[in-house]
Amino acid sequence: MSLGGGPTADYVRVPVGLSPAVPPWEWMSGVVPVDGPPEASPLMSASLLLRVILLHWATGRGFIQGGRTWQHCTDLRPLDILSEAVPAGGLARSMRVFQVQGMRGFQLNTSRPRALGFPASRLFIHCDCFPEEFSIIVTLRVLSAPTKRNEYLFTLMAEESSSVLVGLRYAPNKLHFLFWSQEHAGGWQTRVTFPNVSLSDNQWHTLVLAVSGQSFSLTVDCSIPKDIVVETPFPSSLSVKRASFYLGSRRRRKGVFTGLLRQLVLLPGADATSQICTTMDFKVEMLSVPTVLQGLAEKPASNEVLKYPYETDTKVTLGSRPACTKQEKMQFWFNASQRGLFLCNGSTWISMLEVKQRLDYVEEYQNLVTNSETMGVEVFTIPKVGLFAATANRYTLPGSAIYKWTDGKFVPYQNIPTYQAQSWKYFTIGKKIFLAVANFEQDERGQELSVIYKWSRRKEKFITHQRITTHSARDWEAFVIEGEAFLAVVNHREGNNHNIDSVIYRWNPRTGLFETNQTIPTSGAYDWEFFTIGPYSFLAVANTFNGTSTKIYSHIYIWLSGSFQLFQSILTIGAADWEVFRIGDRVFLAVANSHSYDSGMPAPSNFYAINSSIYELNITAQMFVKFQDLLTFSALDWEFFSVGDDSFLVVANSFDGFTFSVNSIIYRWQGYEGFVAVHHLPTVGCRDWEAFHTTEGSYLLYSSAKEPLSKVLKLKTT
Repeated sequence: MSLGGGPTADYVRVPVGLSPAVPPWEWMSGVVPVDGPPEASPLMSASLLLRVILLHWATGRGFIQGGRTWQHCTDLRPLDILSEAVPAGGLARSMRVFQVQGMRGFQLNTSRPRALGFPASRLFIHCDCFPEEFSIIVTLRVLSAPTKRNEYLFTLMAEESSSVLVGLRYAPNKLHFLFWSQEHAGGWQTRVTFPNVSLSDNQWHTLVLAVSGQSFSLTVDCSIPKDIVVETPFPSSLSVKRASFYLGSRRRRKGVFTGLLRQLVLLPGADATSQICTTMDFKVEMLSVPTVLQGLAEKPASNEVLKYPYETDTKVTLGSRPACTKQEKMQFWFNASQRGLFLCNGSTWISMLEVKQRLDYVEEYQNLVTNSETMGVEVFTIPKVGLFAATANRYTLPGSAIYKWTDGKFVPYQNIPTYQAQSWKYFTIGKKIFLAVANFEQDERGQELSVIYKWSRRKEKFITHQRITTHSARDWEAFVIEGEAFLAVVNHREGNNHNIDSVIYRWNPRTGLFETNQTIPTSGAYDWEFFTIGPYSFLAVANTFNGTSTKIYSHIYIWLSGSFQLFQSILTIGAADWEVFRIGDRVFLAVANSHSYDSGMPAPSNFYAINSSIYELNITAQMFVKFQDLLTFSALDWEFFSVGDDSFLVVANSFDGFTFSVNSIIYRWQGYEGFVAVHHLPTVGCRDWEAFHTTEGSYLLYSSAKEPLSKVLKLKTT
């Protein structure tokens, strides 16, 4: 029987009873308030509690059935298949070492697959049987080039037979585990297939395959395990007498693994997930790695050569600042204008050699006259076209505007009809380019519609693509999870009711439209903020007003089992914006609190002079905890940016209770001291900040909700 979207053949997806199938983040999927529990906080579900109990039971006991273990056969130690294939004196002739993204791996020679084999007796020194229960840990990097063939990561084969006793094989978007069951007459090979395993992205990945009887569990980069139960159990006494392991092949040239291998370990008697998934850097966590692949290269003495030579795919990019993502990790960028050499660490360009830049002061650079008061601004770049800024303007006529950066200034480019627009969101799906506007008011026909526009390459303009019914929409957030595109809208209120659903839409590639995927209850919400931590995806909502009070809980949701589930609640005061940012390995989340009001409480001396807060992710507690409070004045936005090695936050202060002419403030990261105010910027009804860079320098753009004038500020450095 096959379940829709589940495993292939005769396999049914069910939880693996003895494997720790609950990732660390899922323990926190219940509500974890920072400032005390809100009323009616949902409790941990019975099913989740059961899974946690199973986790502790499984990790405490290991894989044990019927009182039997394999300690007498393997001593339950990790068996390093990859290290066993490396000669003691150096590298095999069929191996080359490559360093990619800061990690080394073996590339195997396809012409001599037999040279990478060794007798199984070198691992199984006390007996001739393969463990009945075990884990296989693999760290690999698959080439991104599409291929229709299967590639073997390893096989265990009897010398007198061409059958695979045990093997692991990768095909496009699939992983096959093969084993030979000698309990059937004449023997029988079983294939367990894990679908939707996407590894061909030129990134390092760590796989943990746990096997126990009829239960098979695959964990990729410490994400949620894929669990399968099959009819044919893994044999309890699979003989490995006169059998050999073959690295990256099945003893012939066809099907040789063409990527890089860094780790291949067999761990008898235990699910290795709990040993591997212990840090934030899940993909590089190691159980056992050959010596030649460990650490970074040391500089040899003047008369020496490297003991283990290796190659890299490092390249140097010239010109303007390129993107720095995991794809560009360990690549160099040379900035000729600043005489600087930079190295990408996977997220940030790290200076290797340059004259250090430091923020000296901020100067007014351009007065950007807008169609009307501006509620929000979005700066984006269309490849091969240029840099743009879209302003969300208050009045219907002439609508909102898009400006293009031309000769060092923003100039009008396109007008789009909007209805008290609140914000824009730029995003891409494949080669398609979109721009979504959140409309707050009804159109001429009395309909509340927010609109998604698509970039026309022929017209070089944005044209209407899809209209979506919204309710006083405040914000859009676009994101991708597991290769699927989503778009979330914040619905602020419907009539006088602020407690309504906001909606998450999923892109349907067949229709080319967004369709409702999930609704989430919100209270006068203003903002969505999407972010990822390791393999987990989060979505934070800024709840502002529930009809009686602004002192309410805003929520952080985590993506589990195909939907967002409540992860943590944080008490906020008229929250208008969330901003997530990273400094080194630390993850922060800043909230902009706008005003304090409670119909059942005495009025405060000032509704608008209140603290906004910065929270930091506590790995041990698996929650965000308060790091710092900063006094703000009806704060509506945070923007994080960097200059040289320094990190900054700028807040949009909009009203102090008396005037809209309020200083917005730039804070600099001071390490132990947290964020410290360094620049006070005169603003009028400041609503939104955007930081951007051009070849001429770095800039800040702010929008004013009280006058038809936004300003571009230039960051002057020394």
